[in-house]
Amino acid sequence: MIFHLTTPLVSVRGLSKRFDGHAVLTELSLDLHRGAITAIVGPNGAGKTTLNKAILGLVRPDAGTILFDGRDTAGRIDHRASIGYMPQLARYPETFTGRDVLSLLSELRGKGLARDETLVQAFALERFLDQPARALSGGQRQRINAAAAFLFSPQLLLLDEPTAGLDPVASGILKRAIRGARNAGCAVVITSHILSELQELADTIVFLHEGRIGWQGAVLDLFNATGASTLEEAIAQLMQHGTLVDRGSASA
Repeated sequence: MIFHLTTPLVSVRGLSKRFDGHAVLTELSLDLHRGAITAIVGPNGAGKTTLNKAILGLVRPDAGTILFDGRDTAGRIDHRASIGYMPQLARYPETFTGRDVLSLLSELRGKGLARDETLVQAFALERFLDQPARALSGGQRQRINAAAAFLFSPQLLLLDEPTAGLDPVASGILKRAIRGARNAGCAVVITSHILSELQELADTIVFLHEGRIGWQGAVLDLFNATGASTLEEAIAQLMQHGTLVDRGSASA
């Protein structure tokens, strides 16, 4: 279910960012649509995390614009309340409990907002929500991070390596939640090195290479363009050349 007939929830145009003189993103443009799962892939250092942080407003671009629901995000942070963010490594004080994390998020988003605790229940989090972070396993922390990302039924989900550290049962629960959010009209962005997982979930692939988009389009279009039968094979071809321009790459 892809609602591409609607205006994109997020439009990125000409985004560029440098750190210490090194170009991390260069004139990057893409759209994130409601009701679609977009996989952002590429080698380490390609700019995936910087792109997520720019959309969140945690990184200020050197050039370009980011529109969220038609409004320029420059100088604003109110759009963050509509984003569920699951970083690869969530950092909070070791004395914090899972309940502290969820309560703090509620305070930041505003009291009185309805909370969707579906994942809290599905992951059976109640049994260790009152334990300090230092006593939790990596998988338990990851489940709390996932529940926090989905807590307020966001319009946009930014998920960085979401199933890392999860066992197969928890991974399956999270993937069902991701599909459910997509089907409810949420725009979902996943960055992951587990390409079989992205093949299972993604509607659209955006391949980043040295801060530029080397390819973007539907998963089936990528298979047709590369002649590959798996996402792993297709991405391997992209990583060899950085782009499929010579074979007629698609663009969104």
